[in-house]
Amino acid sequence: MARKNSEAVEVAGRAKEPEPESSGNPDVHQDFGDDPLEVRTTDHYTEEYVTGFVDKWDELIDWKARSESEGTFFVEQLKKHGVRKVLDVATGTGFHSVRLLEEGFETVSADGSPQMLAKAFENGVKHGGHILRVVNADWRWLNRDVHGEYDAIVCLGNSFTHLFTERDRRKALAEFYAMLKHDGILILDQRNYDSILDQGFSSKHTYYYCGEDVSAVPEHVDDGLARFRYNFADGSEYHLNMYPLRKNYVRRLMREVGFQRIETYGDFQQTYREDEPDFFIHVAEKRYRPDEELTDVYSSTVNVARDYYNSDDADNFYAIVWGGEDIHVGLYASPDEDIATASRRTVEQMAAALKLDEDTKILDLGAGYGGSARYLAKTFGCKVTCLNLSEVENERNRKLNREQNLDDLITVVDGSFEDLPFEDNSYDVIWSQDAFLHSGDRSRVLEEATRVLRPSGTFIFTDPMAADDCPRGALEPILARLQLETMGSPDYYRRELWRLGLGQVEFHDESAQLPQHYGRVLNELEKRTSDLDGRVSSEYQERMKAGLKNWVNGGNAGNLAWGVFVARR
Repeated sequence: MARKNSEAVEVAGRAKEPEPESSGNPDVHQDFGDDPLEVRTTDHYTEEYVTGFVDKWDELIDWKARSESEGTFFVEQLKKHGVRKVLDVATGTGFHSVRLLEEGFETVSADGSPQMLAKAFENGVKHGGHILRVVNADWRWLNRDVHGEYDAIVCLGNSFTHLFTERDRRKALAEFYAMLKHDGILILDQRNYDSILDQGFSSKHTYYYCGEDVSAVPEHVDDGLARFRYNFADGSEYHLNMYPLRKNYVRRLMREVGFQRIETYGDFQQTYREDEPDFFIHVAEKRYRPDEELTDVYSSTVNVARDYYNSDDADNFYAIVWGGEDIHVGLYASPDEDIATASRRTVEQMAAALKLDEDTKILDLGAGYGGSARYLAKTFGCKVTCLNLSEVENERNRKLNREQNLDDLITVVDGSFEDLPFEDNSYDVIWSQDAFLHSGDRSRVLEEATRVLRPSGTFIFTDPMAADDCPRGALEPILARLQLETMGSPDYYRRELWRLGLGQVEFHDESAQLPQHYGRVLNELEKRTSDLDGRVSSEYQERMKAGLKNWVNGGNAGNLAWGVFVARR
C-alpha cells in the first residue's frame, strides 16, 4: 500500500489512552496529555516506561523465545571482531546484558529509564545470579555519565527510535563513536519502518517481541510518529511514541558520524527482500581504512558484482560479444542492428542532452571498459574520471586510453559508487550507464553522486529497473541471477532525486529497448560459441543464456523499465 508522505496511516484503530489499572497510582499510568499524537519529543520516553509497563515488559519479550529466535547472532558478531568489553546502552530489563555476561563479555549496562535498570538488576540476579553494573545515562551525554572505552556498544530493542530530532540522533551516534576503541563496533537495531510506512504493518512476531499473550501493533503511523499499542493478557494497555526511522537514513547518519563499514542484516540474515524483515540490525565498524584499503569496506552486494566482473569468464564475454567498449543497453534503429552500434548510440544521445566542452569535468560511475569516457573525451575534449569496482575492467580501460592517446584526459579510479573518494561539488556532470542496479544501497549512491555534483551540474544515467506496476515476485529469476534483493523503479528514482534537491527531473522512457537489447546479446552469444570456446566456460555461457532469456521475458511482459534520466537542481 503506497502512500504520499503527507498522509498518515491509521493502522490499528483510533489512538486512545490506556485503560487505568488502578486509580491513584502514578507509577501505573502513562500520561500523553490531551493529544497523544502530538507527543513527539525525545525526553518523553522516560515517562512512558512507568513501573506498571516495565513490570510487564518481560511478558512482551519472552526471554526464552527471544533467545531461541536470535540464536548466537550477536555473540558471533562480537567474537568475530575480537570484542571483550561491551557497553549495552539500551539495557531495558536486561535480556542482552545477561546474555553477554553469560558468554563471558565484560558488560556495563546503561539505560535512560531508572525503572528499567531496577528491573534489569533484579533480572540479572534471577537469571544466573549476575550482578549487573548499571548506569542511568542519557545517550546525548554518554561520555559524561559512563566512563572508559569499549570494544563494542550495543543499542538494541528498537531503542534508537526514541530520539525524535535529527540533532539528538547525531549527538547520540557521536557519543557512541567517541566511546568506542579505535577498532570498535556499534550494533544497532530498528524496526522495518520502511515497510510500515510504505505498505502498512505486518509482523511475523518471531524474532523480537515473542510473547504469546501480548500484542504490539502500531495505532498511528506518519512520517514523524509511530505510536505503538501494547495489550497484555490481563487487559492492561500501554503505548510508546517512537520516530519511524528509515533504514538508509540511519546508515547515512552512521557514515556521517565516521563509521566506514556498515553491514545491515534483516532478521539476522545477510540477504533479504526489503519488505520482508520485521527488524534491521546494523553492524558498524569504527576502524579507519585509508584509500588503498577501501575495497575492504565494499558492501556485500558491491563485492558480488566486483567478483563477477573480475572473473575471466565475464571479462572475455563482454570483450568478445560487446567488443570491449560500450557494455550497456543500446538504442536500436532496427531489430538486427549491431550491438556495438546501438550501444554507442545510447552514449551519443545522452551526450546530446548535455552542454559539453573542454572545460567540462565528468564523473562516470560504473564506467566498465570506459567506452563512454573515450567518446566524450575524444568528441568534446572533456576531462573524465572513470570510477569502477572491477580492477580487471579498469586495467583494460587504462590500456585502451593509452592506445588512443586519451590518458591525459581520462583518469581511471578503482572504487565503489557507494563511497566516492572525491570532494563535494567536484564535477559538472555525473554520468552512469546500467550500473546502479549492482548496489544494495541505491539511496546512498544517489546521495554520493549529488554530493560531488556542482550546483549548476547535471546528473544523467540509465539503469535497468522494475516497472512501477511490476507484480510482486515477477522478477525473482532476474534478482536471483544477479544476487540482488531489489531493483530500482522510475518512481523510486524520481522520488529520491527530488529528495536530494534535483527538482528538474526528466525520464526518457525507452523500456522497449531493454528486451530488444538482451535478445540481441542472446542471439550473438548463440552465434559466437566457437569464438568463446576456451575463453568463456560452457557453464558461464549456459547461465548467461538463461539469464538473458529472463531479461527478455521480463521486458516483454512489461515488468521491466529502462530509459535515460536527466536531473538538474
